[in-house]
Amino acid sequence: METLDLNEQEINRRASLQQMRDLGIEPYPAPAYMTNATTKEIKDGYDPEKGNFNDIAIAGRMMSRRIMGAASFIEIQDECGKIQVYVKRDEICPGEDKTMYNTVFKKLLDIGDIIGIKGYAFITQTGQLSIHAKELTVLSKSLRVLPIVKEKEGEVYDAFADPELRYRMRYVDLIVNPDVRDTFMKRTKIMSTMRDYFNEHGYLEVETPILQSIPGGAAARPFITHHNTLDIPLYLRIANELYLKRLIVGGFSGVYEFAKDFRNEGMDRTHNPEFTCMEIYVAYKDYKWMMEFVEEMIERVAIAINGKTKFDVWGNEIEFKKPYRRLPMIDAIKEYAGIDITDMGEVELREACRKLNIQINPSFGVGKLIDAIFGEYCEKHLIQPTYIIDYPVEMSPLTKRHRDNPKLTERFELFVNGKEVANAYSELNDPIDQLGRFQEQLKLKDNGDDEAMFIDMDFVRALEYGMPPTSGLGIGIDRLTMFMTNSTSIQDVLFFPQMKPQKSTPKEEELKEN
Repeated sequence: METLDLNEQEINRRASLQQMRDLGIEPYPAPAYMTNATTKEIKDGYDPEKGNFNDIAIAGRMMSRRIMGAASFIEIQDECGKIQVYVKRDEICPGEDKTMYNTVFKKLLDIGDIIGIKGYAFITQTGQLSIHAKELTVLSKSLRVLPIVKEKEGEVYDAFADPELRYRMRYVDLIVNPDVRDTFMKRTKIMSTMRDYFNEHGYLEVETPILQSIPGGAAARPFITHHNTLDIPLYLRIANELYLKRLIVGGFSGVYEFAKDFRNEGMDRTHNPEFTCMEIYVAYKDYKWMMEFVEEMIERVAIAINGKTKFDVWGNEIEFKKPYRRLPMIDAIKEYAGIDITDMGEVELREACRKLNIQINPSFGVGKLIDAIFGEYCEKHLIQPTYIIDYPVEMSPLTKRHRDNPKLTERFELFVNGKEVANAYSELNDPIDQLGRFQEQLKLKDNGDDEAMFIDMDFVRALEYGMPPTSGLGIGIDRLTMFMTNSTSIQDVLFFPQMKPQKSTPKEEELKEN
């Protein structure tokens, strides 16, 4: 079989692999290797007086090795961390044949190889918790060289820090940068904390279609594909809102979903074209109830992840303890942009944008013009958790009109550190009003706005059967994880973020063609 272009170390590792096989040792053995302990369990639970952990079976990647004649020390790393292992020739080779130690361990094993160790825990003369190996098993030979991260007196040298390489080779990043693993474990805990919160309230977790005939629920440019059997175009969902509200029509009192959504738009440090969004809809509630529901949930998440509600996010001390400030959008624009947009039409808003030196697109309608002013002048000031409430109706085609002012809607967005984290409504359940809003969106699309919503007549039909008063919420999980882990780029909280294709070597191109 042809191989890729190899450097000297990779050639040597392949030679070591073959030598193992020549010695009758399979570098990728088939039988399962049953472990009974992790590094964390040993570190947390070992008690020399009890003499526990005296029959350990552990597996991990060899991260360092110090050979000292007939005895050596190595360090292995599993999912939980690292632990030192004492390897003595006559312990792992009790008979006359010392090949496993003298040849395999000392010469053919490399940093990065995955091995199994059986033995017992003890404390070395220098006071370090270690495992005394009684048996060593090769489980997987690593054919590529790991980046060597050196530490001395608390300082890290030669770290695998280049973002381009880290994001492309997340598997290597996870091996050599322990903090990365911690970030993703926290991401999972954020989602499980939210899920527990919803389940405690009796709401049902559901799944809705990713491939949709009409991309609805948000104003965004979709990805489009084609279904060969049905011979129809389909879209990757931009939101799951309209399907979840169909379930409320069907009689569920509360439904939620952690969904992968897709928007064919720009990329920056807080946006990725594929992202995770949690949406929840609860019958017989409104946006005021949802504000209290959300801030209680966010406070719970903050404590679960960081043990407190106040901590550093991008250089700012953010207090996630409820309650959060509530600021009407029109008042925010008055406060930060110095203008009153009340009763302004499209012509006046365009003139306001010109005076404020805001770049706008000719296709923008009233909603996007207001959003441009708010985005340019207001968002950056919203550092502490703040609810921006009562959006103009043109900005919110799926939202119930405000009970006190029909020109506004019962909507809020939660901002933290100048970025939106959550979006919520008192949901529009008037089918006639909803159809009219969709038709206004269609006019915007005809004027060149490729993010305007489609008309979903089946959703309108569902509303005609009657949807109870409902409050809905969407939270960007990726961005929430950024805040809770103090990560400055969305790529730091995605295992495999989208990136430009990497150029192949001539040999790789040749293998693809063959």
